[in-house]
Amino acid sequence: MGAGHNVPQVSKAQTPHDQKGWNMRAEDLIMLLLIFAIMYFLLIRPQQKKLKQHATMLEGLRRGDQIITQGGVVGKIVKVKEDDSNEVEVEIAKDVKVRVVKSTIATVINKTEPAKT
Repeated sequence: MGAGHNVPQVSKAQTPHDQKGWNMRAEDLIMLLLIFAIMYFLLIRPQQKKLKQHATMLEGLRRGDQIITQGGVVGKIVKVKEDDSNEVEVEIAKDVKVRVVKSTIATVINKTEPAKT
C-alpha cells in the first residue's frame, strides 16, 4: 500500500456551491461588513475628527499666537491675511518674518486671548 491510500478523498459533490463564478455566503458578507465597520471606527472616523479639529484651530489663528509649523519652525504670528491667500506672516527671529501657508501650521503653543471691546 502506498502513502496515498491513507488520505481521505473529498469529492466535489459535497460542496454546496458547485457553480462557476463568485458565490458569497452570508457568513462571508457579515465578516466583510464587520471588517469594514472596524476599519471605519479605528481609522477613518478618528482621522476625520482630527482634520476637523485642525481646521478649527486654523480658523482661530490670530496675531500674537505662538505656533510650530510642520517643518519644525517655531514663530509668532504677526499678521493674519484676511484675503483668500490663506497665509499668515510669522516672525521666527527678531525682524525676520516669513509667510507661511496656514495648512502647514501643526500646532499652536501659546494662544493669545481675544481683545475685549
